[in-house]
Amino acid sequence: MRPDPADTIVAIASPPGTSQRAIVRISGPQTPTIVASVFTAADWQASRIARRWPGALRLSAFSVPVPCDLLYWPAGRSYTGQLLAELHLIGCEPILECVLQDLCTAGARLALRGEFTMRAFLAGRMDLLQAEAVHEVIQAADHDELLRALGQLGGGLTGRLRQLRTDLIALIGDLEAGLDFVDEDIEFVSREEIERRTTAAIELISALLADAGSRLPAGRRRRVVLAGLPNAGKSTLFNRLLQENRAIVSDQAGTTRDFVSAVLTLGGMSLELIDTAGCEAGADSISQQSQQQRLEQLQAADLVVWCRAADLSPAQRLLEQQLFASLSGAVAAVLVVVTRSDLASSTAAALHISCRTGAGLDQLQQRMDELLGNHGAARSELLGSSAVRCRDSLKTALESLQQAGMAAATAAGDELVSLELRQALRALQTVLGEVYTDDVLDHIFSHFCIGK
Repeated sequence: MRPDPADTIVAIASPPGTSQRAIVRISGPQTPTIVASVFTAADWQASRIARRWPGALRLSAFSVPVPCDLLYWPAGRSYTGQLLAELHLIGCEPILECVLQDLCTAGARLALRGEFTMRAFLAGRMDLLQAEAVHEVIQAADHDELLRALGQLGGGLTGRLRQLRTDLIALIGDLEAGLDFVDEDIEFVSREEIERRTTAAIELISALLADAGSRLPAGRRRRVVLAGLPNAGKSTLFNRLLQENRAIVSDQAGTTRDFVSAVLTLGGMSLELIDTAGCEAGADSISQQSQQQRLEQLQAADLVVWCRAADLSPAQRLLEQQLFASLSGAVAAVLVVVTRSDLASSTAAALHISCRTGAGLDQLQQRMDELLGNHGAARSELLGSSAVRCRDSLKTALESLQQAGMAAATAAGDELVSLELRQALRALQTVLGEVYTDDVLDHIFSHFCIGK
């Protein structure tokens, strides 16, 4: 059930914990009255423009005033489209709790998750794609994710989809206007023009749909797993990439019995680097558990870096080839590197690296970056949360546009072309959030932080 937008809501909008400054946000029709119950400053309620007011809070649990700045939006041009205020004060948790308590006593209600952004959406201050981008800005795991989220929040994708919607409405209007003059053989739009305009729409929707299939959920890091035979140099490579000793390194094979993970920044992308136990047929229960964990990590990997020691014996090489062959089709992508290239002569057939000398490490990181699709993801327009919600609607829009194009190409009636275009238009309106249900809104905004 959607919360009542006529309620005046309040929440702490800054991150939890002690800090120098904190923000308490209030939105709703009773904002001035409720804020005035705790905040004192001269003539702030008479303001007709948004501005900052220095003053103090008089709280029930404190005998002395608490210094505070008030940012007040008296008109509807606030984030939520309602009267809105923010109290900027010292980030002391007992003081913040008292502020919330006194504001609720004065008539405010504690905000639900994402309720401020939901009000912004319902007031037309942003569409659903932009609202989802707010969540992804908060959850961004690296700089590239933040830039993509800010791009969608800025309305770049929205503008293109709104223009497509306008074009479809105009095309439907031309087609249906011609239906009134079908007996007089008057053509408002040619078949060639219909095909050209539907083809342009298909290209845009196809690109978004392809992108939707590869989007990561918000905050989810790509996973890179180091695998190979025992004593293949996986842990050494793990430490060298991180530039710190996180994994135990030993000449004795099988030192790593459990997987070790750490966050690695690569080309502005934050990823999870995982060092696993060497591939072997262990007889004891600990070895079997290690191999099971290794298989689970491989199956969940976005990229497997297969470490192949340059100094393998013939028997080890045969075993290594058999184990490597078993990866075929079982993992997303595999990059083979020959480790310890300083111990044996190298060929140009594979990527050779040496953690001792540093040879080949730059090329390794470049190849990892390319295989993980970092540069392609940076150009992506559709965010992960939007992709999950929009995938079915985009498929419907694409199928309807293709059917409309086929109907136009086969000289079918204009009413059939118009029918397919209308179905594509409804799917597009669902993507933009012009058509929605309360269940959809609940699902989207329930993942937000309180205060956003």
